[in-house]
Amino acid sequence: MNTEKNNSRRAFIKASAMAGAALSTPSFGFNIINKPVLYDEVIGHGKFRYRVHKAWGDLDPASTPVKNCHEMVMDSKGRLIMVTDETKNNIIIYDKSGKMLSTWGNEFKSGHGLSLFNEGGEDVLFICNPDGENPQVVKTTVDGKKLMTLPDPRKISVYEAKDRYLPTETAIAPNGDIYVADGYGSQWILQFNKEGEFVRKFGGPGNNDDQFSTAHGVAIDDRDPNNITLLCTSRAHNSFKRFSLDGKYLSTIFLPGAFVCRAVIDDENIYSGVCWSRLKYLNQTSDSGFVTILDKENKVISNPGGTKPVYKKGELQLMIQETPIFNHCHDVCIDGDKNLYICQWNANKTYPIKLERV
Repeated sequence: MNTEKNNSRRAFIKASAMAGAALSTPSFGFNIINKPVLYDEVIGHGKFRYRVHKAWGDLDPASTPVKNCHEMVMDSKGRLIMVTDETKNNIIIYDKSGKMLSTWGNEFKSGHGLSLFNEGGEDVLFICNPDGENPQVVKTTVDGKKLMTLPDPRKISVYEAKDRYLPTETAIAPNGDIYVADGYGSQWILQFNKEGEFVRKFGGPGNNDDQFSTAHGVAIDDRDPNNITLLCTSRAHNSFKRFSLDGKYLSTIFLPGAFVCRAVIDDENIYSGVCWSRLKYLNQTSDSGFVTILDKENKVISNPGGTKPVYKKGELQLMIQETPIFNHCHDVCIDGDKNLYICQWNANKTYPIKLERV
């Protein structure tokens, strides 16, 4: 009995010491801050703060499994459409309450990019499948009818036969031109017309301003309707790079510490999932994701799950994960009430998380 009491006393002292150490942990540094995570807590900064609903998109994994929840879009009927790389149900369609409405698709082993375009009053989807055996960009109806498959650039003399082609994202211009980011392949942005005919390529691998290191995403920035441009992700450069619609480099938005995925435009803001941030020794660190939000001037104004954005002499300082709510944020979808839905890669087969705007 005395031994049990002594063991209990030692355990209590150890727990008390650990609690005291946790309370003394600084709020910023090169390590993830392991403070308790409450999934109804509020995260974010300024006017862009959100209540976390961790279980919003949870489904029965026995009947509707996921591997990686790669991307999500909202159609004209307010339905939330998500692509996964689980071939039992490549596409999962939710309502805004988190109820599953339907599923379809079993051919996209690497289902990754998902873009929506309103074509003559009808919603269509563009799905990127960066599968090494059968890389594809496929245009479908919302319910899965295949409408077009873009040509493999190796088969139309745009690439050499030995080149890698692993498309990760598309963006559709107002005239119907299709821009494909070959983000896991040869690092080019490929432009096709609406009939699927090749127009041009630009970018390529490298560290020059007009080149990419992981050209993971591409988006149409139409916030200025008189000057529509492309925002192309260079993820390992922690950057969005702006190009004209005919492929000329214009500028870079540098986001130090943030390995951003695609840019998502909503009203005057840019949203993006941050897959990793730079923690110890400034290395890309696993399970260090957050969300970043930029204003109309392309300044970061909120980092839900990350550190508060700080500018010194006009220069954005390093941004890292602050609260370990997320593993690897891969995409952000915004609904009409400005709530966010976060899809994650490599997050233990978890479903999307809802961030309710407060």
